[in-house]
Amino acid sequence: MKKSEKIVSLCCNLVILGIIACVVVLSVYSPAITASNNVINGCVYAGNTKSNKVSLMINVYWGSEYIEPILKVLEEKQVKCTFFVGGTWVRDNPELLKKIYQNGHEIASHGYNHKEHGKLSLEQNLTEMQKTHKLVKDAIGYDITLFAPPGGSYNKATVQAAESLNYTTIMWTRDTIDWRDQNASIIFDRATKNMAGGDLILMHPKEKTLEALPNIIDNAKSKGLQCTTVSDTIAESL
Repeated sequence: MKKSEKIVSLCCNLVILGIIACVVVLSVYSPAITASNNVINGCVYAGNTKSNKVSLMINVYWGSEYIEPILKVLEEKQVKCTFFVGGTWVRDNPELLKKIYQNGHEIASHGYNHKEHGKLSLEQNLTEMQKTHKLVKDAIGYDITLFAPPGGSYNKATVQAAESLNYTTIMWTRDTIDWRDQNASIIFDRATKNMAGGDLILMHPKEKTLEALPNIIDNAKSKGLQCTTVSDTIAESL
């Protein structure tokens, strides 16, 4: 074989190897969507889209002063939701946790220190989850079954750690971004525009979220949708 032919052959082999490498990488890191189209890479982004159920997900690390007013609105509107609590918040607010639970709402984990779980090892992910689980268990005797990674940051180790604890990893369908945009009208629009069955709606205990909350619930009801816990909404979609 001539030198020029060897060079061409080598280049072709390198191109083929490059293509194979890309395929392997994509097979590992691209979304692995289930038949339900609601689960990606082991994380749940929506519940049963054929149902009339939606969930308000309240992630709690701060905003303790708004918890009881939020509970009052939820009680008046006769709806249940899921509170994803941070471990450090539980440590400092065990009585508020009890009030949430006693009002019939679902308790889930949001990690311990609000870390980027996508940057953590398997052991570090487990530590964040286990510490929070124990605090909740000690405070209210409840075994958590759901985990929402702070900021939506996760990796394979995160999902593996969650699964080892029999947790389901939860993301969201729509994000109100209420921690950044302190505007009740904007929060309402993000929560309700094209709202449909199976939606998981992310929010936090903030002043303007509290202001928007009654209207969000009323809007859902006007569309024939039932606000319920995340476990209830995702039950028939996994």
